[in-house]
Amino acid sequence: MKIGFIGLGNMGSASARNIQRAGHTLVVNDINRDAANAFLAEGAQWAATPAAVLDAADIVFTMVFGPADIEQVLRGPQGFLSTRCQGKAWVDMTTSSPQLMRALGAEFAAAGGMPVDSPVTGSIDSAIRGDMILFVGGTDADIAHVTPVLELVGEIRRVGAYGNGYVAKLVNNQLWLIHAAAIGEAMVAAKKSGLEPDVWWAAMKGGAAESFVMQHDVPSIFAGHYDPSFRLELCLKDLGLIAQLIESVGTRSELTQATHARFSEAQARYGKDAGEMTVCKVLEDDAGVDLRVAGDWTPPWEVKHPSER
Repeated sequence: MKIGFIGLGNMGSASARNIQRAGHTLVVNDINRDAANAFLAEGAQWAATPAAVLDAADIVFTMVFGPADIEQVLRGPQGFLSTRCQGKAWVDMTTSSPQLMRALGAEFAAAGGMPVDSPVTGSIDSAIRGDMILFVGGTDADIAHVTPVLELVGEIRRVGAYGNGYVAKLVNNQLWLIHAAAIGEAMVAAKKSGLEPDVWWAAMKGGAAESFVMQHDVPSIFAGHYDPSFRLELCLKDLGLIAQLIESVGTRSELTQATHARFSEAQARYGKDAGEMTVCKVLEDDAGVDLRVAGDWTPPWEVKHPSER
């Protein structure tokens, strides 16, 4: 099949690589044309506009920065809706606004297309391995149509109708970011109380404090790089979308608001390109402690696909 892929950032390029590795012909597009060079060198085709990608492909994946970008992909002068959508499948993996995306999905479906939302959770290493979790929404027929390609990217978790994937992604990130902020408080308190970070980590894993953050992200603190593969700028974009979702349903969110404030503080101190776990460095610096632990902490972006080991 010819598979289109728009958005070749860290996560997008890893996902597109797994689709290309499986033997599908890729048609690619990104605002930074150089991001496509490695794919073009291995036989992918370049398309200059989203409409050109849709024209050339059977299924198109999108994984861009946020709502404004994906709206441009659909509604822009050279977007999907400017060309023939009939019989084409669109799988969006962007973290975005459920309200906006439901409207865009309805427009794409009205034009004869098959919209599927599939935001992802995991990390750059899970994207490289192809074992991300995918929050997938859409009709049974549309999802069945794209499943063979989706399964090259990760594990499908059905969440109902189109649009629910965006909701699942936002509340997933709500919990993840709260825990990322809280874990710094716990680590620093333990260190100041005489419990060394490596001992603390070994004791916490497998207990009531267990989480993806505990297992996967704490080593980036030990290593001191705080995982720049997911930047503070992206964390704050997601927290803004989470705030919009909560406002739309009118529920309480004191913990989420405190987390938003902590990430904003981290970006003000260390810049928008600092790694996601820099939210914990705020606590380290204020307490005057060092959470570095010697060890072979392989950066997640250096993980290899099973076929390359």
